[in-house]
Amino acid sequence: MYTLYVIPGSHACRSAMLMLEHKQVPYRRVDILTLMHPLVVRAHGFNAGGQTRTAGGRRTFGLRFGDRLGTVPALAANGDRISTNRGIARYLDDRHPQPPLFPADPEQRALVEEAEHWANETLQMAARRIPGTAIVRDPARFSRSAGDGRLGYLLYKRALTRRLIIPRLLRDVFAAGPAAERELLAGLPAMLDRIDAWIADGVLGGAQLNAADFMVAPSLALILYRPDVLPVFEGRPALALVDRLLPEPGAPAHLEARSAAEA
Repeated sequence: MYTLYVIPGSHACRSAMLMLEHKQVPYRRVDILTLMHPLVVRAHGFNAGGQTRTAGGRRTFGLRFGDRLGTVPALAANGDRISTNRGIARYLDDRHPQPPLFPADPEQRALVEEAEHWANETLQMAARRIPGTAIVRDPARFSRSAGDGRLGYLLYKRALTRRLIIPRLLRDVFAAGPAAERELLAGLPAMLDRIDAWIADGVLGGAQLNAADFMVAPSLALILYRPDVLPVFEGRPALALVDRLLPEPGAPAHLEARSAAEA
């Protein structure tokens, strides 16, 4: 029985959960209070896995603090301590080869690793900041709407706590202020074009899902907590990938099967 330390509603943590479920590896989930997670995982023997994150070209104090101490997801497995999705994916493939998270063919693996790297370095941060700018602008509306969704409630279960803490977290740690909103929204179609191209080429969304699929889909699911971006997603293969892995709560039971067939 492995133990996975997570933050509720975190897209990065959902990636690790999807990989464990893909491997059918039993695990115990431990939820950590947001903002306390660097200290908690450090106390349990984890580090930050060598991350050096930026937001809008800035290394804010919050990012530097987390990258120095520790991060989630964090997997405790047979005495080992594995941080970051990149580390978790390779650990799981080494210990549990089937079903694989990476193709056996070296060229195909290189393409999947390229998509995985981009999803971790670029898409994951954009997924925080795109809805983040709207949250900073209208915290009350967000606190009501983020109690449920493809990733569950975001960070805090109580609406008042979401309203008071998350906007400040996004503004101060992830540089999601109003000045960044126009640039972030303008860049979203190009990111979706890139994902659609990978799907068309079979790198993402194939019959055999891979580590990059599990990195991309949760980030897109988080962006979709901002309802005004849905028209940019509609009709795209990228949206079908999210529906396949993380359907909307209350979606018809046949949705996942249909999306898999379309892929």
